[in-house]
Amino acid sequence: MRRSLATALSLAIASVSLVAAAQAPQTTTQLPRNVRPTHYDVSVVPHAQSMDFDGSVGIDIDVLAPTSTIVLNAENLAFSKVALLGKPGKAFPAPKVTVDAGTQTATFTFTHPLPVGSYRLDMRYTGKIGTQANGLFALDYDTPSGKQRALYTQFENSDARRFIPSWDEPDYKATFDLQATVPSAQMAVSNMPAAETTALGNGLTRVRFAPSPKMSTYLLFFSVGDFDRATLRSGKTEVGVVARKGSARQAQFALESARDILQEYNDYFATPYPLPKLDNVAAPGRSQFFGAMENWGAIFTFEHTLLLDPAIATEADRQRVFEVAAHEMAHQWFGDLVTMRWWDDIWLNEGFASWMEGRTTAKLHPEWHTELDDVQSREGAMARDAVASTHPVVQHVETVEQASQAFDAITYSKGAAVIRMLEHYVGADAWRTGVRHYMRDHAYGNTVSDDFWRAVQAAAGKPIMDIAHDFTLQPGVPLIRVEAATCTSGKTTLQLAQGEFTRDRPDKQPLTWRVPVIAQVAGHEAARTLVVDRRGSLVVPGCGAVVANAGQAGYYHTWYAPALFDTLRGQFAQLATIDQLGVMADAWALGLAGLQPASDYLALVDATPAQADPAVWGDIADSLQSLDTYYGADTPERARLRQFAAGRLAPELARIGWQERASDTAPVRILRTQLIGALSTLDDASVIAEARRRYAAQDSDPSAMPPELRKTVLAVVARHADAATWEQLHAAARAEKTPLVKDALYGLLSSTQDATLASRALELALTDEPGATNSAGMISQVSRLHPDLAFDFAVAHREQVNARVDSTSSSRYYPGLAGNSLDKAMAGKLEAFAQAHIAAGSRRATDTAIANIVDRSQVHDTRLPAIDAWLQARKSL
Repeated sequence: MRRSLATALSLAIASVSLVAAAQAPQTTTQLPRNVRPTHYDVSVVPHAQSMDFDGSVGIDIDVLAPTSTIVLNAENLAFSKVALLGKPGKAFPAPKVTVDAGTQTATFTFTHPLPVGSYRLDMRYTGKIGTQANGLFALDYDTPSGKQRALYTQFENSDARRFIPSWDEPDYKATFDLQATVPSAQMAVSNMPAAETTALGNGLTRVRFAPSPKMSTYLLFFSVGDFDRATLRSGKTEVGVVARKGSARQAQFALESARDILQEYNDYFATPYPLPKLDNVAAPGRSQFFGAMENWGAIFTFEHTLLLDPAIATEADRQRVFEVAAHEMAHQWFGDLVTMRWWDDIWLNEGFASWMEGRTTAKLHPEWHTELDDVQSREGAMARDAVASTHPVVQHVETVEQASQAFDAITYSKGAAVIRMLEHYVGADAWRTGVRHYMRDHAYGNTVSDDFWRAVQAAAGKPIMDIAHDFTLQPGVPLIRVEAATCTSGKTTLQLAQGEFTRDRPDKQPLTWRVPVIAQVAGHEAARTLVVDRRGSLVVPGCGAVVANAGQAGYYHTWYAPALFDTLRGQFAQLATIDQLGVMADAWALGLAGLQPASDYLALVDATPAQADPAVWGDIADSLQSLDTYYGADTPERARLRQFAAGRLAPELARIGWQERASDTAPVRILRTQLIGALSTLDDASVIAEARRRYAAQDSDPSAMPPELRKTVLAVVARHADAATWEQLHAAARAEKTPLVKDALYGLLSSTQDATLASRALELALTDEPGATNSAGMISQVSRLHPDLAFDFAVAHREQVNARVDSTSSSRYYPGLAGNSLDKAMAGKLEAFAQAHIAAGSRRATDTAIANIVDRSQVHDTRLPAIDAWLQARKSL
């Protein structure tokens, strides 16, 4: 179905009317441009038990050019009545209704052309309630009194058409009146507060919500269930959290965070939040596509990203709750108030919200030092951006499936990194002024990227359009080469050259960028330049180790001439923490790509002092685990790496200990769990034994598994489980009644390194036991340690697996299972699968997974020998 849909849509972009054709620039659409909606009156009656619903909608439309057909989006909807009224009240003969499942459209054909003017289109229809997060869907969950079912909607990017026949594209903004008939004992939630409730008898109530602001269809939201709602005030806005009964107290931190974030955003944007309330609706379960969604006034968030269950919550969980809230609330302006015209510019939503999330978290919680996370986020984007299957930040999207694929690391993390770089380039005050002007000028409208750049450029009085275009209209990662550094009279002159960093095309002709470079000698002032036409030079105050991306705001990798790298390694302890992370990230990426010795990264690990920031040790723990996975098998060479890793990480764990101390900072508490997890992954016997001891003692010793360590200890035990332990964990999962804990336990069952037990987890995933939305995640979890096993299983059970994967993830899910394989044959298997089951225009995720497999094989074959030689030489010293 997905394949035929994408093919049909790519071939059948609707023709454009003569009137609209005169407009410039054109906005991509899959609908004719001759009709526009202005308002929807929607009424729904969901039937949760039978998993279907009745709907009716009256749409106020403007016909812009004479036409005998009206075409809108509809998927899996059956029409019982369609009527058109003119004004005042003129009725037209009922049109012929044609539904095209391939293009997800309904066409209403009239006997005579409709003149230009305003009309009312009335429809009655029925639809289906799904089990995955697309359209209107149901989530079942356990409670002490039995199973409960709640309903929610998820419409981004193109699933409002499953709920309402509509112009389901972002540029077709309209206002919405929604009313729903629901069980009287349950709570109904939408974007706006309830304006009227009417008891209908027979245990039913009709809820009418206040009219929405003008917005895109994908932002509409509806939910009904057995909920509690907690609220706070933030200025004129009521901030709320809606959660299943009995769990709202676990959202107190999210609620308080939302209040604080809203106050910050009202100030930053200088455009007050315009709705009377802002809810965050928590739901059990999960999706392979998203964790939260920015519906205007009614953010949807899965419980694992919103609630803090005191039995298992960690410091990292608290930070994630805040960061996700900051991200989704930024969308209330960037995305909801001002929306991209088409999915080509989805980065305007996601890149900005990702940047705003980081900025706001660092400002409101400086004790977390989350600004250091920017390096890891940027590195994730550059790893994705350095293979042939990458794409520009601003990308061309034609189909629904391509729009779904646009939600990736380039859109989110590269978008955020480019914004961060340009904000540093023009200055924070000028940047904020530009953002404010953009919001003011485009409120309730739709934009393209250049609308934003023009606003910032005008506010800054400094040209940035060309730089912005270099980094958003072409793909790839610049490489700044520091070829020489000469110190004279207390100043260092750098000779810089620009190329391109790539993981899979060593002979590629490099692209060019205008690259803002900030360089610094530790302890001295930074200096700036713009590298243009591949060459540049820069004089920086001071002499010593030079960092050519000081503060790590630049979106580029840095290569240092060997002598300069040796100086950096020798003075590594003197660098700012964020620059330590950046230098290590460059050494890691360039080493694995063969652009400098792969062992240079380990040399920096060796040079890291014990008193280094927890973020540095956490990064080292993550990287050493990652390096370990390239070996694939237990060999003497792998044993040497693990011995080296334990030699660096175990003393850090011994220093901070397993037991939390009153003096521990938030980063230290997070580092503790990172070190335990890393040493477990590296098969450190003492860590595994201690985790098992604590797990065995949990019933008799309440302190054995404190909440901060509970998930970590369970993860160690599950990873190294034997059959008896796995069954014990399985029994705990079956008996658990708290959805958040239950979901976590089923994930743990899928994380074992024993292949036989992993196969049992795969079989379990296809039963009804884990819950409909947990199955796909369990298979994905197995793929982290057993990619070939998980991929082969999923392909062999494709029909069952497809039913458990939300449609927005369909073309990405199977490639995601295979991407960590070290078997070169997997690339061929994945290619064959894509040719059989994924539309030609939707294979970007497949191409990326294949590139990762080839890259991992190359690292295994050509980089690991150098690392082992370095380890042997170090051991002999």
